[in-house]
Amino acid sequence: MTDSVDLQVNTIIVVPVYNEEKRLQAEAFINFVEQHQNSKILFANDGSIDGTQALLDRICRHPSGRITHLNLTKNSGKAEAVRTGVANALAQSGIEYVGYLDADLSTPVTEMVPFIDLLKTRPGAVMVLGSRVKLLGRKIKRRLLRHYLGRVFATVASIVLDIGVYDTQCGAKLFRSSAAVKAIFAEPFSSRWIFDVEIIARLARELGVRGPELEATMIECPLGVWQDVGGSKVKAKDFFVAFLEMLSLHLRYQKFLR
Repeated sequence: MTDSVDLQVNTIIVVPVYNEEKRLQAEAFINFVEQHQNSKILFANDGSIDGTQALLDRICRHPSGRITHLNLTKNSGKAEAVRTGVANALAQSGIEYVGYLDADLSTPVTEMVPFIDLLKTRPGAVMVLGSRVKLLGRKIKRRLLRHYLGRVFATVASIVLDIGVYDTQCGAKLFRSSAAVKAIFAEPFSSRWIFDVEIIARLARELGVRGPELEATMIECPLGVWQDVGGSKVKAKDFFVAFLEMLSLHLRYQKFLR
């Protein structure tokens, strides 16, 4: 890859991975960087103990040079893998947008393209959240129990954050690089399961805004495609743990949200 091409890169998509040897769709990520020459993929390997590392080594030999990875020395959980990857991406020169999505591609990587377009056209927005809204013409396939649990959780999250957000937990988000966003990812999250909610709480803290002013810094983008993928590591009982974390998060950040 020539230096001139490298200088055009302004977007990095972080993909946290843990024991994804059998599920990682290498071709989808390769196709994405080939079709979007201003974008990079950065895999954050969260201490995998299967053949994930060897698979990443092969993928990262792609001639574009725009597929890379970093390794956490031990399994630290998705929240820390995302945080480490995003912080690394934000520190790279010339990067304007940094996002993350799940390795199983429940949200296809191509869904990040409209996210980027939204931030380009909305200069006051800092963050785009993927939203799993089942609208006409949208292919949203979600298991019924998880859908209803998710709606209850989203209601609680809206109350805690004091904003009308539909879906905090979709694993696809994009950020405009800024001092505030860098501060959000500068230190480990206190929550393991609901770090997405904590990101919004930290955004309120860093920008000094709340309520409608906080809402104005974010865009919810209905996804065109999303589906539950088999082999998910999230179980129904984790929702109960998440509610306990929500209480802790409320106590920690309430002074920035109300």
